[in-house]
Amino acid sequence: MKISFIVPPVIDGNKQPAERTAGCTRVVYLAPNIYELTAVAVLEQENRYDISYHDMVYDNAGVDQLDDFLAADDSDVYCLWTVNLSIENDLMAISHIREHRPKAFVVLMGPGPTHFIEKCLADERVIIVRGEPEMTLRELAAALEKGEGWQQVQGTSCLVDGKVRNNGFRPLMKSLDDLPMPARHFIADHRYYNPKLKTGPYTTMVTSRNCPYRCIYCVPSSLTFAREIENRRETGHKPFISYRSPERVEEEVKMLHEQGFKAIGVMDDNFIWKNNEERTHALCDIFKKYDMLWGCQARVDAITENVARWLGESGCRYVDLGVESFNDDILKYIHKDITVADIHHAVELLKKYNVPVKLNILIGCSPLETRETVKHTLREAKKLDVDQVMFNIVSPFPATEYYEQCITNHWIDKYVPTDVQRESILNLPHLSSKEMERMLFWNNIQYFLTPRFVIKQLRRFTSWSEFTHALSALKIKLFG
Repeated sequence: MKISFIVPPVIDGNKQPAERTAGCTRVVYLAPNIYELTAVAVLEQENRYDISYHDMVYDNAGVDQLDDFLAADDSDVYCLWTVNLSIENDLMAISHIREHRPKAFVVLMGPGPTHFIEKCLADERVIIVRGEPEMTLRELAAALEKGEGWQQVQGTSCLVDGKVRNNGFRPLMKSLDDLPMPARHFIADHRYYNPKLKTGPYTTMVTSRNCPYRCIYCVPSSLTFAREIENRRETGHKPFISYRSPERVEEEVKMLHEQGFKAIGVMDDNFIWKNNEERTHALCDIFKKYDMLWGCQARVDAITENVARWLGESGCRYVDLGVESFNDDILKYIHKDITVADIHHAVELLKKYNVPVKLNILIGCSPLETRETVKHTLREAKKLDVDQVMFNIVSPFPATEYYEQCITNHWIDKYVPTDVQRESILNLPHLSSKEMERMLFWNNIQYFLTPRFVIKQLRRFTSWSEFTHALSALKIKLFG
């Protein structure tokens, strides 16, 4: 059986493609979809399928190239990783598949089809893999090859006689150690670049899945959001955290080192665990041992003196801190479970050990937000003099607590997928969507084009290539 994984080109008229790993923005700089490549590797383990991988976004392909590929291809199954922002585009891609391969199966994974089941079931040969995909995809592929039982696979949804069939919940994996390494050989000729690390070759990896905290707006990465949507649907609460052991992480880092990689972005929703500093120390030692530059995401209340020192000693070149606001009332409302004082303390510790800091700020995450709270947050962020600040506008994603509040209070009419880096559908009591979009744009201008920021960044570049990549990413971020 022949299986093709496809990242479709932009065919829905948008200027930029949807970013499919974080899942809530359009592409600013390209990165490998490590979640999808892990699912690919699981099927490769079976040693029975003819598998190919086609990233048409990386190849800068258009609809003509998609049609040319489909006209020449004879795959039995096409797999797409779909996020909310890519649903319309991917449904169009399915229509192109149907023109050339009307009897082929199409398998959709990711948070988009996990939540929007009916919308994504375009026909009776489309199958949705809900939540965590690997084990479901393995069982589904075997059933499709056999030609029977595929309509009953646990963790899938499909149409049967025109009606939606949601097969039962697939339990989540507790340990990730049994998963194979992502199938990076399919993208061996691809070159990715992360402006925060400013070196390459660069790739991404995962050491854990999900986050236990209770932020009302939170949309984790696309894999863990799919996992969370499905688990909440079944159990009513967030999923447990799944880990890879330090030993298994070291196997991958060693392999990447031997393959010539110099930089790694850790895609965990939360890399540092307050109740398990030993694990953080062990992972930092691994990156240091193999001379990797790397970065991660963390909560400010997890940054202790020890953690900051380990990060600094290990080659960590960015920590993304989700701070959202510099207003304690807003932080309390959104159940962030941190204070402004915690933010300052974490930044001070990281700067003490020369760890570059990126602050993630989320405009509109509470009805308490006003023009003045946004301006105050910008002023406070600039005072901290960190390496970078990311401003976004909250999107009330279905399956979050904030979405329910927004619907109940009529702060949104209906959900429409938006790029959180520039668009809003939210109208709060003291701040309209248009005001938020204007403030987001001018916050970016006032921050990224200040002489202090420009000079600090220029000093960190070591080549013209690094500078041009970063400049291109900044241009897309500011102007689309």
